[in-house]
Amino acid sequence: MNETSPIRTETAREYPGAVPGDTRSHPPVRRRGRARLWFVLLLVLAGAGYAGYRFYLAPKADTQAAATHGRGKGAGGRGAHGEPPQAVGIATVVPGDVPIVLAGLGTVTPLATVTVRSQISGYLTEIGFREGQTVKKGDFLAQIDSRPYEAQLAQYQGQLMRDQALLQNSKLDLARFQRLSQQDSISKQNVDTQGALVKQNEGTVAADQALVDQQKLNITYTRIVSPVEGRVGLRQIDQGNYITAASTSIVVVTQLHPISVVFTLPEDDVARVMRRMRSGAKLAVTAYDRGDVTAIATGMLDTVDNQIDTTTGTVKLRAIFENQDDALFPNQFVNAKLTVDTVRDAPIVPTAAILRGTPGTYVYLMEGDDKVVVRPIKLGEADGARTVVKEGLGIGDRVVVDGTDRLRDGAPVRVTEGAGKTARASGEAGAPGDGQTLPAAAPVRPGEKADATRADADAPEGQKRERRRQRPAEAR
Repeated sequence: MNETSPIRTETAREYPGAVPGDTRSHPPVRRRGRARLWFVLLLVLAGAGYAGYRFYLAPKADTQAAATHGRGKGAGGRGAHGEPPQAVGIATVVPGDVPIVLAGLGTVTPLATVTVRSQISGYLTEIGFREGQTVKKGDFLAQIDSRPYEAQLAQYQGQLMRDQALLQNSKLDLARFQRLSQQDSISKQNVDTQGALVKQNEGTVAADQALVDQQKLNITYTRIVSPVEGRVGLRQIDQGNYITAASTSIVVVTQLHPISVVFTLPEDDVARVMRRMRSGAKLAVTAYDRGDVTAIATGMLDTVDNQIDTTTGTVKLRAIFENQDDALFPNQFVNAKLTVDTVRDAPIVPTAAILRGTPGTYVYLMEGDDKVVVRPIKLGEADGARTVVKEGLGIGDRVVVDGTDRLRDGAPVRVTEGAGKTARASGEAGAPGDGQTLPAAAPVRPGEKADATRADADAPEGQKRERRRQRPAEAR
């Protein structure tokens, strides 16, 4: 085909820029691919625009409308600085007793753990316990074959009888020699020699008697009994096996009643504990489970170790528990809480009211019924949801426990209905574990919707989105 062919000329006109002689149809495919790419980009831009409107423009429009509605109602709902009153929950400072509790990690440790072994060698002929059984001191546990020791006992007893006869005969001869010596019928040497023979026979008889006693003791050892009262573990050897003296274990007996808990406390607390013990006080110790939620048992502090561990800066203490219900098990991990003393009739506030910042430790104190001020305080002992205040507050003062995140010194507030009672009940609650909790955030009532919207308008954008997600649908 020549270059002036009408087919090539038509193809060149239809696909501008095509290479002469190339009849492939790439340009149309490339155009369709570009069209799809533009379509996808348009979809992405449309979705981004909708998301921006949904999360930014629409909330601002709602906020502006609510603010306009609030201005139409007048400035009566705002404070002296043009701020809306913040809804808060309050609690009253009340007198109460707070225990001083020192907490430490502890391990349940039996007062006696005995690995029962035989004191003699022999075949195990009988097992007298059941695994897991509770035994008393002296109860039968196992029996070793005693026949070899009984045979040796008979042999030593016969030897003892023979040597006793020789001793008796030598004593009679000594008596005759002594009489003859008095009559000058025998030499002094013969008397002395006979006296030495008597002493020798006495020694032989004493040795024979020791052998007899040893065999009787071995026969006693063939019957193995429990050395302590406690619970036996799993059997470590079966009947019929040969037992080697002082090396083969039969069973482990662990004392459970009473049982102890060994726990540690920082060295800074040792002086306080020792001072209370020297005064004769009986200090209570409560053992909690691994989660530090449920109280397992209550006992008394028994003793304090005689030295501080230099690697950890702690000291070991031992508490005794009766453990009649077997709530504590050997080697169990527990949280031990030692009640050292009790602070009585001290001003108490809920721990939720205590804040920490530039002024140090402080609370928001109600001044009148619609204003709060910052009041620095000094704290004392804490007991879960309650804390003793040493300085800064008095009995009857009211502090904010809920809604402190947007407050400042002199800010206007309004007490939500029922929040003060709930907070006061929490401030008067007992020790941790009695079911008392701090009040939750006060719900927004229909009449308070505009105030809540105005509060959201002043917050940063991130807080506004978080508030909108947490606010109930009817409050929006």
